[in-house]
Amino acid sequence: MEPEENRRQMTTDEFISELRAAPGHRLLFINVNGRTVQAGYHLTELKAASFQTVDCGGGVNHWHETIVQLWVPTNPNDDYMTAAKFLKIFDKVRSIIPLTLDSEIRVEYGDENFFPSTYYIRSVTSNQATTRVLLEPPRTTCKARDRRAANPQAANSCCPAQTQSCCAA
Repeated sequence: MEPEENRRQMTTDEFISELRAAPGHRLLFINVNGRTVQAGYHLTELKAASFQTVDCGGGVNHWHETIVQLWVPTNPNDDYMTAAKFLKIFDKVRSIIPLTLDSEIRVEYGDENFFPSTYYIRSVTSNQATTRVLLEPPRTTCKARDRRAANPQAANSCCPAQTQSCCAA
């Protein structure tokens, strides 16, 4: 398996392309423990998120994400959403607000089986009638340390080396 810090995350366009390839499929969201978001879930919101941050090394960072919010009502039905229904909602939202297609896509969800969080999409796989979206919990990192590891001669980093703790006094 590829190291976490080197794994490229799925873009909005890549995800939507996977769904467009099989619009009639049932759409299941599954966590790394094999638990599935319950049938009857709703796609309640699509967010075009824009982040502007400053890390501990003083580096300014900008990026966009598309965040898909799922919710299961108190009395859900037994049906999974189809990729076509998801795409209909996506296309309607995209006609109203700008979604950056080359941005990372994430899934916001939580219940008794999923710790409430905004999950990465690790992979999308399909068989004859189902598209499965594998969700991976988020992780943190130190961007200054990551930059230093990528370029050991980088100046102005708070982190002396990848193996040392970041921002140590």
